[in-house]
Amino acid sequence: MDYTDIITIEPGKRGGKPCIRGMRITVYEVLEYLASGITTAEILDDFPYLTETDIRACLAYAADREKAQMVIYANETPIRSKPVA
Repeated sequence: MDYTDIITIEPGKRGGKPCIRGMRITVYEVLEYLASGITTAEILDDFPYLTETDIRACLAYAADREKAQMVIYANETPIRSKPVA
């Protein structure tokens, strides 16, 4: 999913955290709601200015960030080659 028009980062808004469509709700907040068991329908009821596409964009953004972190970790040299007993 191309979320580049949905997820926005503005240095002066919410401390530069990724937000949805320039609004003051962050990707982190949406992910936190989903992780706590709140359904997409409940989020949309609580925040009528959000769309299902906004929520999917948050998930896609988080997945891309995780994938980028895995690339960084894969390129690091491990400190120990054996576990400590």
